[in-house]
Amino acid sequence: MNLLKTEWLKVKNYRTFWILVILYLVSIWGANYIAYTIQEKIYTAKEAGNVANMILGNRPYSFPKVWQMTSNVSSYLLFIAGLLMIILVTNEYSFKTHRQNIIDGLTRTQFIVTKLACGSIIAFASTVLVFLTALFFGSLQNVAEISFEGIQFLLYFFLQALSYTWMAILFGLIFKRSGIAIGIFFLYTLVIENVLALILNRVVPTSSFINGLGNYLPIESTDQLLPTPFLENAKRELDIREVNTTLQLIIALFYLASFFLVSKRKFETDDL
Repeated sequence: MNLLKTEWLKVKNYRTFWILVILYLVSIWGANYIAYTIQEKIYTAKEAGNVANMILGNRPYSFPKVWQMTSNVSSYLLFIAGLLMIILVTNEYSFKTHRQNIIDGLTRTQFIVTKLACGSIIAFASTVLVFLTALFFGSLQNVAEISFEGIQFLLYFFLQALSYTWMAILFGLIFKRSGIAIGIFFLYTLVIENVLALILNRVVPTSSFINGLGNYLPIESTDQLLPTPFLENAKRELDIREVNTTLQLIIALFYLASFFLVSKRKFETDDL
């Protein structure tokens, strides 16, 4: 707790950090509001609503689908959580506060584990907000039908949020400068991994043993845990192989352990 109090002192008056936090929180609610509004327009239109019910099934923002839908929509904004962590890490190098903390008595292990704990807190706070958002929009459909079936998708969202924040910490440790770290982080998460996934899935396509090699990349492994709910009927019609949730969870946890250990090792052995 003392270490986290030190982190709080670093950010409590940092305006850029709080602007990004507010932007992130508002964006999660706003993105789901937009998706909810589109859903209502489609399902309330007579002809379109009949087609949607036939092809897509019940409204994605009704219980129990709302947990999956809200988690899926919110996951597209996790790059902002990563941005927050990169700023927190690279600022230590910019202002030399990492050196001062070590001089003042912190061990290197304490310093980096505290940063990873901050990433966990941001991931947990994101998950709580997604829970409240899902509860709100699901209740708008029918408050009497509140159901917690499918709430495991919030756990999958938490793992994905943790993947983004811990990967961002590692990028911050490697590149040290915010501009470079942010640019490469965005390039990797938004472009490079998607291209790699397409290439690997073409080289090693889906089979009875593997669900496309590209689906096991760091970010893609957690993306697979949060499929878009209204595409599930279409996948069944096309006979597309379902995701092996247990395998995806094991791979996601492997990457999280790797981010933790590599980040810890990196800071403990670096020349400060």
